[in-house]
Amino acid sequence: MSLEANKELCRNYFRAFLAGDTAWMKRHIAPGFVRHDPGLPFEVKGPEGVAKLHDALLPAFPDMQLPLEDFVAEGDKVLVRLTIRATHTGAFGDLAATGKRIEVPVLDLFQIRDGVLIEHWALLDNLGMMKQLGALPA
Repeated sequence: MSLEANKELCRNYFRAFLAGDTAWMKRHIAPGFVRHDPGLPFEVKGPEGVAKLHDALLPAFPDMQLPLEDFVAEGDKVLVRLTIRATHTGAFGDLAATGKRIEVPVLDLFQIRDGVLIEHWALLDNLGMMKQLGALPA
């Protein structure tokens, strides 16, 4: 795939994630896909893992927006810089809804093979998010 096609695959990943589009996930996320994210209390593997992540986050942040700000592509990898923007209106783990808005910077690095996502490294400001939610002192 071209670098532009790889970038478009990543754009579509975020659209499918927000929509909970499991059909897209099954077509474009490899069964052996792994998301490396030390901030999560569970593993994200394959399209089912991405759907599980959606189901853990969207009830807590139903108005989530993921504006995609930058893409850098080289070889079989695409780096995406984005910001999570959302309102905390549902339970998030053990944290009851706070009604607070969050803005969390994110860097996501994806690896692609044969037109499907095979690996994902996520780096986001979990500490800043917990401070914004009032779970930790600012």
